[in-house]
Amino acid sequence: MRPSSSFFFTRHLLALGLALALPCAPAWAVKPGEIPVLTGRTLANQPFSLAALRGKVTLVVFWSTDCPVCRDKMPELRANAQGWRGKPFELITVSVDRKLQDTAEYEQLVLTVVNKNERLLSMWAGDTAYRSSIARPVHLPAAYLLDKSGRVVEQYSGRIPPEAWDRIADLL
Repeated sequence: MRPSSSFFFTRHLLALGLALALPCAPAWAVKPGEIPVLTGRTLANQPFSLAALRGKVTLVVFWSTDCPVCRDKMPELRANAQGWRGKPFELITVSVDRKLQDTAEYEQLVLTVVNKNERLLSMWAGDTAYRSSIARPVHLPAAYLLDKSGRVVEQYSGRIPPEAWDRIADLL
């Protein structure tokens, strides 16, 4: 019994779709060398502009409270940010939670167990003041490493590799 012609058509259409999708960069990718825009208000209701951090190496991390890897990595991010205190380095977290309440509840929990000087600068992507040239990432966590001129030098999707911290040291 021969497979139907619709089987062959479907199989070839699927193969074509996969072939076209593979070489594409993730939708959230900003190309290395570009200077992303990120403005809005922090969760502490303070105005924020990524451009104001020029002169500092910056790591922007996108995350969500429903991402187990993201939550698991927050203490590591805080520890590394603490280790770079006094250096020209900033770490910004951007929550992509659907509801501010989810992010706010997590932040309230953090406030009860983390020293004030270990808290990270945080934003919520759903805020009406939030503006970014970086599309919301599909895979979390996702991070961008920016040099002192504000240009993207590295992108990370998933766990931030240990080598990222070496790269930060090189940029400082």
